[in-house]
Amino acid sequence: MQTFLSNLEDLWQVTLAALLFGAGLPTIFALGIRHRARIDDGATGSARTMSIMVSATCFGVVMIAVVVGVLFIARGFLASRLGIHLLGA
Repeated sequence: MQTFLSNLEDLWQVTLAALLFGAGLPTIFALGIRHRARIDDGATGSARTMSIMVSATCFGVVMIAVVVGVLFIARGFLASRLGIHLLGA
C-alpha cells in the first residue's frame, strides 16, 4: 500500500509539471501573441501600449522558462566539462 501511495504522489507531481509546461507555457505564449496583434482603438494609443507591455511580459516569462529548462537539462555537462554548477548539479 505504501508503494501505491508513493506512486500516486509521484504521478501527481508529474501531472502538475506536464500541465504547467505542456499547456501553461504555450498558453502564455498565445496570450502574448494575441496582445501583440491587438489594434490601437483610439488616438491616445494607451490600449496598444498596455498590450505591448503584456505581450513583452508573456514572452519574457516563456523565454526565462526555456532558458532555465535548457540549463536544467545541460547541468551535468556544464558541471563536468566546464566546472559551472547550476541548479543543484
